[in-house]
Amino acid sequence: MKSILITGASSGIGRATAELFLEQGWRVGVLARRAAPLQEIAEQHPHAVPLVADVTDIDAVDAAFRFFLDKPGHLDVLFNNAGVFTPGGTIDEIAIEDWYRSVNVNLNGMFLCARAAFAAMRQQTPQGGRIINNGSIAAHVPRPNSIAYSATKHAITGLTRSLSLDGRPFDIACGQIDIGNALTPMVEALNQKKLAANPDAEPDHTMDVGDAAASVLHMAGLPLNANVQFMTVMATKMPYIGRG
Repeated sequence: MKSILITGASSGIGRATAELFLEQGWRVGVLARRAAPLQEIAEQHPHAVPLVADVTDIDAVDAAFRFFLDKPGHLDVLFNNAGVFTPGGTIDEIAIEDWYRSVNVNLNGMFLCARAAFAAMRQQTPQGGRIINNGSIAAHVPRPNSIAYSATKHAITGLTRSLSLDGRPFDIACGQIDIGNALTPMVEALNQKKLAANPDAEPDHTMDVGDAAASVLHMAGLPLNANVQFMTVMATKMPYIGRG
């Protein structure tokens, strides 16, 4: 049975992806800070392994990976998904605490989880595996007033490129999925905020979160001698091309 560990698995893209992989017969480590949603997934799917951890806590991350690997002893894929969208504004309006939180979750958290996965994949037999980083459309062009989120997602692209290069000798593939406006609670909240500010505004176009999950499944299912380096999957009519 193939195995995948998914961070940020309690809701949104992470949960949809976890449920799809479980339906496809994978063993899935579902990692998030909140225990209740993870337990709910585990009660519905016998091959789900709840992993309560904060991705910014290196000891908690390492302990979660050790626990997940204790039984199968092999990690095929990490979907490095956990992230936050902190309150927006121009750079002089951003609370410094929100900047630090964005960097800590979106960048440091992804680094720590990639670090744990890379070490496991390098040491296991057979050697190798795949890391899929959740970037964003914001890794290419930002939304207005999203400097903290955009900066961290641009950094994820650098993380992905370096992991791809450094993983080659160990059969560790790394790719990035840049998702635009999958209908998650985060995107729904952004739309609500937009309409609250201007009731006549057109809501952002969205796509079903299941389409994002299916794209991750495609990337994860490839043999290790093939890799999707970068994939963009987005709501067709959202402003991306020409957005800037």
